[in-house]
Amino acid sequence: MRLNGDYRLEAYRRMLRIRRFEEEGIRQFNGGKIPGPFHSSVGQEAAIVGACLALRNDDTMTGTHRSHGHPIGKGAHLNALMAELMGKEDGICKGRGGSMHLADRSVGIISESAIVGGGIPIATGCAFGAKVRRIDQVTLCFFGDGAVNQGTFHESLNMASLWKLPVIYVCENNGFAITTSVAQSHGQPDIALRAAGYGMPGVTVDGQDVSAVYTTTAEAVTRARAGDGPTLVVANTYRFDEHDFRLVIPGEPYRSIEEVEAHKRDRDPILLYRTRLIEEGVNDQSLRAIEYEVAKAVKQAAEFALSSPMPRPETLPDYMFNSPLPGHCGPAAGQDRN
Repeated sequence: MRLNGDYRLEAYRRMLRIRRFEEEGIRQFNGGKIPGPFHSSVGQEAAIVGACLALRNDDTMTGTHRSHGHPIGKGAHLNALMAELMGKEDGICKGRGGSMHLADRSVGIISESAIVGGGIPIATGCAFGAKVRRIDQVTLCFFGDGAVNQGTFHESLNMASLWKLPVIYVCENNGFAITTSVAQSHGQPDIALRAAGYGMPGVTVDGQDVSAVYTTTAEAVTRARAGDGPTLVVANTYRFDEHDFRLVIPGEPYRSIEEVEAHKRDRDPILLYRTRLIEEGVNDQSLRAIEYEVAKAVKQAAEFALSSPMPRPETLPDYMFNSPLPGHCGPAAGQDRN
């Protein structure tokens, strides 16, 4: 299974949408327009998009605290997404989710979680629901390298293996749990080997290569749909920015400036993929057209979000119990979701 045809350009488009959206988000955060923390996924676009492109529209997905990019990788529009980061009324969850608790059922995003490893049992339960209902829907579960040392990881993988649930666990291994490296925190730093303890395949893939991530995930999806159970995919990637733009780390840096700059220069997933597309005969003008389209869409998203009203204080209790948020049932009627 390889990325081919229109999927090749769509992969480039979605990676670029994530990159430009995150860059605009950083600008708005620094300008005081986005409240709370801001966790950028710049540098990890290939792991996100490669995995998401292997899914159908009706497949489901859970994310993490670093999940602005995951809905975009699944095909979400940008306007309501940016408005949600700003806590605005026109956000996908009416401003109630913010940066770390997004949900958008229109593209299968059932939850994102600020809790490390918090999405793993949710994804497992969603896959269990698909099996009980006897539908061939699969669930994609994203988490970081720090989450594999949480109890939820082990309990969930064990249950998924026992019941042969249609779930793919994708570890975005960016090497650091905030500032703690895998070498300092993992007795077995080869995360994929942990899958053997639960009787499921464990595969390591270059997370900066969108085609490789797509191929690996697509094989896992095919296995899951056939009723053969879960797969652990470890995508080795790298975050270019700090864990959180509010974070000030005292003392010695946990990674050098030279290390970060080397990854930006040599391992940028978007630049690597653009070079490959040119080598494979894709016209440069086609890529420039995508770049223009993406820049325009992100600019429109920022303008839409900035002009959106804040939720009224008297609506605070709304959607708390039996009235679902728009993000849990698709976009509001007539809402522009570019």
